[in-house]
Amino acid sequence: MSQHRFIKALLRQPVDKTPLWLMRQAGRYLPEYRKLRADVPNFLTFCKTPELACEATLQPLRRFDLDAAIIFSDILTIPDALNVGLEFAKGEGPLIHRPIRSQADVDKLPKISVVNDLAYVAEAIKLTKKALNNKVPLIGFAGSPWTVACYMVEGSGSKTFFTIREMLYKNPEILHALLEKLMLLTHDYLQMQIDAGADVIMIFDTWGGLLTPKAYQEFSLRYMRQLAKQIKVPVILFSKGADSCLEMIADSDCQGVGVDWTIDIGEAKRRIGDRVAVQGNLDPAVLLSTPEKVQAAAREILSAWGAAPGHIFNLGHGIDLNTPIENVAALVEAVHG
Repeated sequence: MSQHRFIKALLRQPVDKTPLWLMRQAGRYLPEYRKLRADVPNFLTFCKTPELACEATLQPLRRFDLDAAIIFSDILTIPDALNVGLEFAKGEGPLIHRPIRSQADVDKLPKISVVNDLAYVAEAIKLTKKALNNKVPLIGFAGSPWTVACYMVEGSGSKTFFTIREMLYKNPEILHALLEKLMLLTHDYLQMQIDAGADVIMIFDTWGGLLTPKAYQEFSLRYMRQLAKQIKVPVILFSKGADSCLEMIADSDCQGVGVDWTIDIGEAKRRIGDRVAVQGNLDPAVLLSTPEKVQAAAREILSAWGAAPGHIFNLGHGIDLNTPIENVAALVEAVHG
């Protein structure tokens, strides 16, 4: 597996072509995925069916020459196992009917075994690894403890997550108790994915950018660093909107740092230096334009990076569901060309 260009780039070794994969590459922009989902309208049921998760993971690789697969799952599998009443409401995103607002709520969270309660993820990884037959590496993932806690405390998605940010300042001890619990579960969850065959781990810290640099270090990066330190396969940390903390992230026992589209990739490379690989960072909205504009934007990023090793091409966040297929094909052609 170490000979695949995605792994080589992640370890900052020379590659024949810049490797490319896309956040949310398995999903709603693909007509074959929409067809698959039509038969199973409940998202959690779909995630918990290993054969369906495997098929969704493989679909984009049949269409595009991508350099990695990422297991089809969700960052809220752990809260679901913790029985907080997770529901994916149509048009509303995730809802949590029993949010965490007090120390008593943290104390009431059940003791779970991720190996048993999240076994469906391991089974999906095993099926996918067998089907991939060493063609490309498989990425396992989890939400960061901070990002998962955002949903568990807020009770739903939000642009600001004021409820957890209020807790951070008023009752930091409650938040740390929750984050510690989530960190331990996430470690076991990621280890289970590695044991099942995941070659690389990505930690999605979608809401890290909501925090001040000081709070980010204490409530988000601290827990991701502990995870990265214990994981024995390459780890990519992605904190959306946390560009002011790039150097801290790069010094956190990871092998790769994901960057969003709000920073120039050349600047990210200059600031991170040769510490770790950098993953990113096309604005997903570019993919809603034309094939020609997509290719021009991709070439701009490749040019800004230059010839040094350690670049994995990706989007700055997840692919939009309205993305035309031909634009993804044009992107792959431009990056590999």
